[in-house]
Amino acid sequence: MDAVYNWPPAVGNGWVQAEHGRLPVPAPATAILLEGMEVAGGGPVEGEATTPTGATLLRVLSSGRPPGQWRMVGSGWGAGQRDPAHYPNALRILVAEQAAEAGRVALLATDVDDMSPEYVEPLRQALVAAGALDVQTWPVQMKKGRSGFRVEVVVPEELADQVADALFRHSTTAGVRRWVAERVTLPRHQVTVHLSPDVAVRVKVLEQSDGIRVKPEYDDVLAAARALGRPPIEVARAAQRDAELLVAKTKE
Repeated sequence: MDAVYNWPPAVGNGWVQAEHGRLPVPAPATAILLEGMEVAGGGPVEGEATTPTGATLLRVLSSGRPPGQWRMVGSGWGAGQRDPAHYPNALRILVAEQAAEAGRVALLATDVDDMSPEYVEPLRQALVAAGALDVQTWPVQMKKGRSGFRVEVVVPEELADQVADALFRHSTTAGVRRWVAERVTLPRHQVTVHLSPDVAVRVKVLEQSDGIRVKPEYDDVLAAARALGRPPIEVARAAQRDAELLVAKTKE
């Protein structure tokens, strides 16, 4: 599992009986845990809809709202002990993969001339961790002849605010330009190939009109090369070959 997402949770309505007496919903512990998170209305629940345990799980595990486009691959239900008359007391979990074939993206850009270039890579890593799809940098000449560099970030529209926050936090910029664009990409999915019983490499499979194109994940290739004691380029070729054979076999 790569990430956990959630829609805004409903907290419920009314009162709940606790060890310290009758408390309003959401209970104080739940309210503290939900601080800073987006919540929905009370919903049809009379009583507590989000418990402190549930709020803790969201706080620790969830990355927020799901991506704007995704493809369902599975689902499951789990029932609670209460049996209300007007709604099912059940938790639903959906398993999905991101559908990146098309969609709106936000573009963030800024020019920086007072930051040491050695901190550009940590900045890129922070932006990717915050949800950026792609980060590019290139040198620019700024006012008064100063040398600087431009940072341009492609990010899902719904994650633009948190990526902008990361851009402010991890760089010296004082302003970010932002606009929305349409993005069209090839349909894709991911397979995993095993180069040894303990070494696996994820491979991206791009679907073209005339066939497929595969691309091993760079970080996995480096980790596999270290584990196997082989050159990364050799590991990448082996992963690519095995992925092509695996995809061909699944289409038979």
